[in-house]
Amino acid sequence: MLLAVAAEPHIRVEEIAHRVGITRRATLSILKDLEEAGYIQRLREGRRTTYRVDGDRPFRHPAESDHEVGALLRIFSEAPRYGRTDDDGDR
Repeated sequence: MLLAVAAEPHIRVEEIAHRVGITRRATLSILKDLEEAGYIQRLREGRRTTYRVDGDRPFRHPAESDHEVGALLRIFSEAPRYGRTDDDGDR
């Protein structure tokens, strides 16, 4: 779900549900959990919702907590829109 939101910040809940293969209700529940945990921000732009992923957040599991979510998301994206920026402007 984070991959879908990171790739398309303006994605609709129905499209996320379709891509992930779960119900709209389950999608809303997971989005709420991710927002409450600080992994995403939900922003209203008129009638649309935009999502912003916080790639600096660590994974929750203690064995992976020294890694940031953005590092995993960058593996699946050619042009990431989240996480930290190096001094030279690369992500």
